[in-house]
Amino acid sequence: MSDAFTPERTPEQPPAPQMQVLAQFIRDFSFENPRAPNSLRMDSRPEVDLGVEMSAKGRPDGMFEVDIKLTVKASTPEGPMFAIELVYGGLFQLGNIPEQMIEPTLLVECPRYLFPFARRIIADATADGGFTPPFFLDPIDFGALYLQQKGNIQSQQTVGQA
Repeated sequence: MSDAFTPERTPEQPPAPQMQVLAQFIRDFSFENPRAPNSLRMDSRPEVDLGVEMSAKGRPDGMFEVDIKLTVKASTPEGPMFAIELVYGGLFQLGNIPEQMIEPTLLVECPRYLFPFARRIIADATADGGFTPPFFLDPIDFGALYLQQKGNIQSQQTVGQA
């Protein structure tokens, strides 16, 4: 007889939430290096403008497409260095997720999973564009972005009702 305790799932416990990644892909990608090779000499630290958007849509087969759109523009006083636009997507299947948690899962957890792959694509593109060191995106707090996006939508609805 074993002294180890193995908890059994009781009928009251719901099944564990599941998120399965079925595919990952580049939906759209653009890299511009307008001043090459002059832009490769960095005499000053570039100013970087980063844009992040998340979107999700359901499919008739019950799966979900999730995209993160990353727009990066780097410039110095001498002019633009590079511009990148990447839409990186994934196909997800969710299971046992409560209805009220589906949207946050799609717009926070799924982008959080996709981000390291998108970050690598951007780093590789800047390295292949001749920039040393390559440009590495800092981690993104998708939870905070989601809450900010929800707040903006709610404030727009309030203004529209006034």
